[in-house]
Amino acid sequence: MNYEDKIKSSETHVFKVVFPNTTNHHNTMFGGKVMEMMDEVAFMTATRFARKAFVTVSCDRIDFKKPIPANTLVELIGKVRYVGNTSVKVNVEVYIEEMYEDVREKAISGDFTFVAIDENKKPTRIFEK
Repeated sequence: MNYEDKIKSSETHVFKVVFPNTTNHHNTMFGGKVMEMMDEVAFMTATRFARKAFVTVSCDRIDFKKPIPANTLVELIGKVRYVGNTSVKVNVEVYIEEMYEDVREKAISGDFTFVAIDENKKPTRIFEK
C-alpha cells in the first residue's frame, strides 16, 4: 500500500451519544471530555496509520466553535495531516448531529501530535528508509 493509501485508510470515524453524565451545568458537553475523546480518536488514527506505539506530545489550537448539547450525537473524524521521521500530526473534527432531525454541523477541530516510541519508550522512526 502506498503512502497516500495508508493516510486514506487510516481515517477514523467514531460516533458517541452525548448523555447527561457528560454535560456541565449549561447542559452542554464538558470541554475536557471532548478533548479526551479527540485525543483518543487521534491516537487511533495515528496507530492505524503506522501500526506503531505512540504517545501524545502536543495539542495545537483546539477551536470550540459551537457548544455540544446533551441528547445529541457527535461524530469525531481523525485524519493524518503530517508525517515526520518519528512524529505524526492528526487533525480531529467533531460534528454535532441532532438525534431526531437531519441537522449536522461542525463544532470543534484541533490538531494532535504523536511520537512513535520503541519498547524502551524512546522515539523511533515511523517508517524505515
